[in-house]
Amino acid sequence: MKKITLLLGLAISSLAFSQAPATYYDGTTGLTGFTLKTKLSQIVTSGHQDKGYNWTVFSSADRDKYYENDNSVLDIYSENPTGPDPYNFSMGTNQCGNYNGEGVCYNREHTIPKSTFDDARPMHNDYNHLLPTDGYVNGRRGNWPYGEVGTATWTSKNGSKLGSSKLNGYNGTVFEPINEFKGDIARIYFYFATRYESLIQGFNYDMYDGSKTKVFAEPFLAMLLKWNQQDPVSQKEIDRNNAVFSYQGNRNPYIDHPEWITEIWGTAPLAVDDASFSKNLTIAPNPVKGNVISVTGDKDLKKFNKAFIYNMVGQNVQTVENPFQNGNTITLKNLSKGIYILKTGELNTKFIVE
Repeated sequence: MKKITLLLGLAISSLAFSQAPATYYDGTTGLTGFTLKTKLSQIVTSGHQDKGYNWTVFSSADRDKYYENDNSVLDIYSENPTGPDPYNFSMGTNQCGNYNGEGVCYNREHTIPKSTFDDARPMHNDYNHLLPTDGYVNGRRGNWPYGEVGTATWTSKNGSKLGSSKLNGYNGTVFEPINEFKGDIARIYFYFATRYESLIQGFNYDMYDGSKTKVFAEPFLAMLLKWNQQDPVSQKEIDRNNAVFSYQGNRNPYIDHPEWITEIWGTAPLAVDDASFSKNLTIAPNPVKGNVISVTGDKDLKKFNKAFIYNMVGQNVQTVENPFQNGNTITLKNLSKGIYILKTGELNTKFIVE
C-alpha cells in the first residue's frame, strides 16, 4: 500500500542520521575516483564478519515499516508501493520450502548471483546484497543480470519483469525490478564492486568488464548510474544499512554517501521527460525559468507533509514542510542550473532548472 515513511536524501552531513560511527570513513577526505573506491574497499572489508548463511538479520533489517507498516517481510519482488500488495509474508513463518507459484514462501535472493563468484564465502553470506524475496520470483530471475526489459516473457504480480534487454549494446535476457527499488539495487551493486575489489576480476558476469576499478561493462554501468540518480536513498535503505552493520560489522558506503558514486563512476545523462520513471506527478513550467513551480498529481497532495528535492548525485538539496496545505506551488531556494528530482510520498518526477 501507500508509503508511510517518506524518502529522505543524504547529504554529506548525514552520517549522524545514518548512524555510522564518526570515524568510520576516516581517510576518505580529499580522495576521488578509483583511489576513493580502494579506500572504501579497505574500510568496508575491515570489520566485516562472515556470520554464515541464516535468517537472523532479516527480522531487524527487512520488516515492512514503510508501506503497509505491518512488519511483514518487505519483498522488493512483491511490494506494490501505490496500492494493495498481491500477497504478504509473515517474518519467520513463510520461509521456503517448496513452491509452485508466487505468494507461497520467501527465500534469500543473492542480488549478485552466487554462480558469478562460484558460491564462495564471504560473498555468499554477505547480507549487504542478500534480500528476502518471493521464492518463485527469485527462481524466475535465476542468474540473469538486472537490466531494462524490451519485450517481457514473464511479469510478476508487482510488475517485475523478465525478458529481452532493451539496453543499447546488450541483447540478452535480463530481469527488471520495479522503479521503486532500482536505486536500491544499483547501490548494492556499487557496494559489491567496492567490497570485493581485490577479488572481482575473477568473477564471471555479463554485467562486469573484467577490471577491478570500473568493474561494470557498458551499458550496465550507465543503467546503474541512472537508477541511482532516479531513485535516491530511502529510509528503508538507511534502516537496513544500520541493521546489517550491527549484525556483520560493515556498511554500504553508498547509502551513507550516494555522492561518492558520482565521484567514482561519474553520472548518467537523464532525459527530463522519462515517463517510465516519473510517478503521476507533474511540474510546470518545466524547464523552470524562475523560482516557483506548480505541482499537480493524480492523488490528493495535501496528505503529504513533506516534499524533497534531490540533485543528480542523490543529495537532498531542499526539504519543504507541508508543501501543499495552502496550494500547489513550491518556491525553489538557490537551485543552480541542472536536473533535479522532486519526491513527495510515493510520487516523483524530474525537472530542469534553467
